[in-house]
Amino acid sequence: MAKTNPAQFVRQVRQEINRITWATRRETLYASLSVLVMALIASLFFLLVDLSLSSIVEFLLSLGG
Repeated sequence: MAKTNPAQFVRQVRQEINRITWATRRETLYASLSVLVMALIASLFFLLVDLSLSSIVEFLLSLGG
C-alpha cells in the first residue's frame, strides 16, 4: 500500500467528510421513537415469558413436596 503525505491525507479526509449525509431532526426523532417502542415491546415480552416460566417452575416444585 502506497504511503500518502500528510497534506494529501488531510485533503482526502475533507473529501470524505463532504460526502457524509447527516440525518435530519425528523429522521432522528422517528428512529429514536422506534427504538424506544421496540425496546418497550421486547421488555414486555420478556416480562411475560419470565412470569409464565416462573409460574410453571413453582407449580412443578410444589408437586414434589
